[in-house]
Amino acid sequence: MFENAAELRAEYADLGLRMADPGVLTAGSRSRSVGRRYARLGQIVKALDDHDRLFADRQAAAELAQEDPSFAAEVDDLDKQLGFARAKVTALLAPSDPNDDNDAIIEIKSGEGGEESALFAADLLGMYQHYVESRGWKMHVLDSEVTDLGGVKTVTFSVHAGNAEPGQAPYGVLKFEGGVHRVQRVPVTESQGRIHTSAAGVLVMPDVEADEVDIDEGDLRIDVFRSSGKGGQGVNTTDSAVRITHVPTGTVVTCQDERSQLQNKEQAMRILRARLVAAAAEQAAAEASAARKSQVRTVDRSQRVRTYNFPENRITDHRIGFKAHNLDQVLDGELGPVIAALQEADLAERLAMGNDQ
Repeated sequence: MFENAAELRAEYADLGLRMADPGVLTAGSRSRSVGRRYARLGQIVKALDDHDRLFADRQAAAELAQEDPSFAAEVDDLDKQLGFARAKVTALLAPSDPNDDNDAIIEIKSGEGGEESALFAADLLGMYQHYVESRGWKMHVLDSEVTDLGGVKTVTFSVHAGNAEPGQAPYGVLKFEGGVHRVQRVPVTESQGRIHTSAAGVLVMPDVEADEVDIDEGDLRIDVFRSSGKGGQGVNTTDSAVRITHVPTGTVVTCQDERSQLQNKEQAMRILRARLVAAAAEQAAAEASAARKSQVRTVDRSQRVRTYNFPENRITDHRIGFKAHNLDQVLDGELGPVIAALQEADLAERLAMGNDQ
């Protein structure tokens, strides 16, 4: 049934030998990429082994049932287990994003709505922080700009999972958060009690290592300046802020939250790498089939993906028609159900793509 099972088993065995090679283990991103592929193939091979074992058990039970009808119930039970095993293997073999096993870098920017939008962006930041903590992941703010009322004009942060299971790393889980998030509520700045609508943009990018992205130093323009806004002692007194412009693409990254110029440059380069990888993936998707193009919208700020309606305590994800009246809990980090629904819809689309190929 699974035509390429033998090839996958052979690749898994070969990668196991490569993982034992000291040269691979000390090769930086090469070691990480080999390790990720090995872990993902390990999942697939285990699922194939489980499927084959159940299939053999089912065949044996069927033969026994021909002689003794009491084994018919066991055959039925094994048929159910085999169905689940087949579905698991099929899902693991569906076309997937090679960056799904990466950590993530997320940007949130306030949009239409002024101060209310900035306050909503701060709410989104808190929502993701609670969710990250509930998963046992780590979050680190790379750059931010806040307002006097505690809102967020812009914030960029990383999400790190350590040794996450394949398919459960931050980028693979959180990538569907990208897009325009709209809020409907009575702002704290509203004196007449009227409901306002504002929005904030979210961009989710894979966190990649320096040796995984080829960036020509000659393509960079680097400017340093004095940090502005709130900061600790020493942050606003030296030219520690860094602005990096990637001239070929016009991508501009600014970092000023760290104390030293070197630290800010390192963080800016980290964000730049993530943006360039995300842009390349989006361009490749746009050039592919119509089915694949539809996925681009999930990471495009120009597309409204979700509405947070406070008067009705309702959250709506417009891409899949998901609705729930537990907005307060979602903002406290209970994103699991909506993320699971998005992943299920994505899997169905990837399976359909695989069948078309």
